[in-house]
Amino acid sequence: MHIWIDNDGCPARMREIVFKASARLLVPVTVVGNSFMHVPKNGLTTMIVVDSGFDAADKYIIDNVAAGDLVITTDIPLASAIVDKGAFGLSSRGEEYTAENAREKLAMRNLAAEVRSTGTMFGGPPPMNDKDINRFASSFDRLVTRLHQASVRKKEQKPE
Repeated sequence: MHIWIDNDGCPARMREIVFKASARLLVPVTVVGNSFMHVPKNGLTTMIVVDSGFDAADKYIIDNVAAGDLVITTDIPLASAIVDKGAFGLSSRGEEYTAENAREKLAMRNLAAEVRSTGTMFGGPPPMNDKDINRFASSFDRLVTRLHQASVRKKEQKPE
């Protein structure tokens, strides 16, 4: 199991939750973005800086994610692509992406973009608040615990 953070739009408080869980469970984390940020120097966390091109971070994650990995992202097209590869996704608001809801969210996102382009709809999601952080922390804890346990069981079943 590996945790990926799409650094575009991942608030610092969510990253801290992920880093603490990584240290506790000894699960590697890779943060991918188009600008450098400091990450814990614990041997588990890596920072990958990609070109500033359109969706470069998303493309890097899609190319490197494996089935069973977890991706923290608010990017719906990225979420849809990674669940198609057998990985798991979690939004910064604590919503798990599945094959079913990722396709639905992608269709809704595309519709909203079309409506916004007509000038009849403005804005995006409301700012993050403490309730969102608590929801993310709870969802992340449940999901990462489930995935970590599955990963450990898988390793124990491998013949030596």
